[in-house]
Amino acid sequence: MPNRFWNRKLRTLFVILSAGLLACSSGTGIAGDDHDRARRALEAGEILPLRAILDRVEREYPGQVIDVELERDHGNGAERWIYEVKILRTGGSLVKLNVDARDGAIIRRKTKGGDDGDKARQNVPRSGTGR
Repeated sequence: MPNRFWNRKLRTLFVILSAGLLACSSGTGIAGDDHDRARRALEAGEILPLRAILDRVEREYPGQVIDVELERDHGNGAERWIYEVKILRTGGSLVKLNVDARDGAIIRRKTKGGDDGDKARQNVPRSGTGR
């Protein structure tokens, strides 16, 4: 039964993300271009699918995923795809993760409120293992 709950939540998240992408792309061509670039990156194997990222994140940070964004990071002269994941934890804390879309490694973690502390920020060293 828990799988049905998560499947329903993921379907809802997918619909919301899809609607958001459609809304953004109807206003300008930029959002549509980003969506196409992200799709090409997934098809080329440059990034992991969202499901694979969420499976990894949920193992280490159980809770309810409330937001996911896929963005291009242009920092340090190199471009890379980053999944930004927001999770509401059982204790009421909000965890914001930056996850390398290529290998699933958690790059940055920020926690607010609840049992996990008021304002904890951690830059996670890149291990390349995704865990």
